[in-house]
Amino acid sequence: MNSVSIYDPFADVFPTLFRGLFDQPSSLPAAASGRQLAGFRVDVKENKDAYVVHADLPGTTKEQIHVEIDGAQVTIRAEVQGQAEQKEGERVLRSERYKGQFARSFALGTELDEERAAARYENGVLELTLPKKQAPAARRITIA
Repeated sequence: MNSVSIYDPFADVFPTLFRGLFDQPSSLPAAASGRQLAGFRVDVKENKDAYVVHADLPGTTKEQIHVEIDGAQVTIRAEVQGQAEQKEGERVLRSERYKGQFARSFALGTELDEERAAARYENGVLELTLPKKQAPAARRITIA
């Protein structure tokens, strides 16, 4: 039985520089493929009173990050500004860093108290503390 192998013309000259560049176009950064970035990494933890969200947003400033809360739905939007720093006589061989807007939305198990929500951004990580909305207490109605 014959086997099929992929010819990599750069394997000998540039062993790792172009590795994977032509394999899967969908794995390219959004700026290179003309698409908007799909998302970013998020960790969500829950305790009895609140949800704590950590989102990796490197390359942004806190002014470029916007958080929206609608009931149990959370949306995080950010914009990464690209560095157009190219010197005279220099050419870019490969660019994996990207620029553009990206967003991530997700629903949590209970409605959130947006008035008490808090956000902190430090070292490229956004931390959201999203308190749960208190369920209204049940009350008895007397029948007349």
